[in-house]
Amino acid sequence: MPAGLFHENYRTDERIFQTWFVRVWLIVFLIGCGVFPIFASKYMISTMIEVGIAIIACHGLNLLTGFTGQISLGHAAFMGVGAYTSSILVSHGVPFSVSLACAGAMTALIGMIFGIPSLRLRGLYLAMATIAAQFIIEFTIRRWDKLTGGVEGMYVEPGSLGPLHFDDRIHLYYLTFILAVAATLVLKNIIRSRSGRAFVAIRDRYLAAEVIGVNVFKYRLMSFAVSSFFAGIAGALMAQFIEVITHESFTILQSVDYLAMCIIGGLGSILGGFFGVGFWFILERILEVVNTELNSAYPDHVTWFVSIREIIFGLVIILFLIFEPDGLAARWRTIKAYWKLWPFSY
Repeated sequence: MPAGLFHENYRTDERIFQTWFVRVWLIVFLIGCGVFPIFASKYMISTMIEVGIAIIACHGLNLLTGFTGQISLGHAAFMGVGAYTSSILVSHGVPFSVSLACAGAMTALIGMIFGIPSLRLRGLYLAMATIAAQFIIEFTIRRWDKLTGGVEGMYVEPGSLGPLHFDDRIHLYYLTFILAVAATLVLKNIIRSRSGRAFVAIRDRYLAAEVIGVNVFKYRLMSFAVSSFFAGIAGALMAQFIEVITHESFTILQSVDYLAMCIIGGLGSILGGFFGVGFWFILERILEVVNTELNSAYPDHVTWFVSIREIIFGLVIILFLIFEPDGLAARWRTIKAYWKLWPFSY
């Protein structure tokens, strides 16, 4: 009796959903997400909107860092470009669907500009270049008062898309849910394509990839463009969610958070975005409760608990890098492989 999953041709090997079991569970999951707002509280709906936005942003960063091997510490700044582009266009009467597409396109263009140094820079040096992008974009947002509102920020007018009006959290939830699913499918198909294989080849052995004819600079720029496009879409959704945006909404700390989510979930894995974001938000909510309890129990020592979030998350990242460098997605693959072959686990 066969134990495991076997393929007889390339077509079955390249299928997105390998088994009926996976398809059934996916359908159940999508239906659950669809009916979630009917039973959930406003707080839970808001949390799931944040989760969906983070998943879209992490997919973009994972494509750049996980699949192409280009470290970026300026992802939140690119989200800021998308947020301001969309908000400015909506305030001038542009339909939200157009402003959303323009937010992605503008961010992709800015990402390509800052991706040009990737031809010469790698590793730590490229990380420093993306940090420079973060600071340059933040500085531009602060100083361009007439366009962005400067340090005071700007109010985001609620957009609408057909029957959906985004001053309603439930409507924004459904838009975020649809775009998160679309982003996942797009990323999956990119990785299965010629461009996706080129991204992975550049990540693993960029010199060997160049020798066999891969245009390294072209695909690095393409990776920056697609990653930034995802960030721009996530930024536009974030602007609709928080309603008032400033340069402080998209700082380098947010960029580090997104990179940490990708590391925890698993770089170079589409599932890693879901695992990393889920783990991050669950831990964050637990720490909120713990922090509240500690502040109530020890009101004289409130200042001791101010940085508890940063300390815990820093420790978590270090522990993952030491003990589980491939992230939760790799652990999930190990568990699946064990049960596929059970009881013949050898």
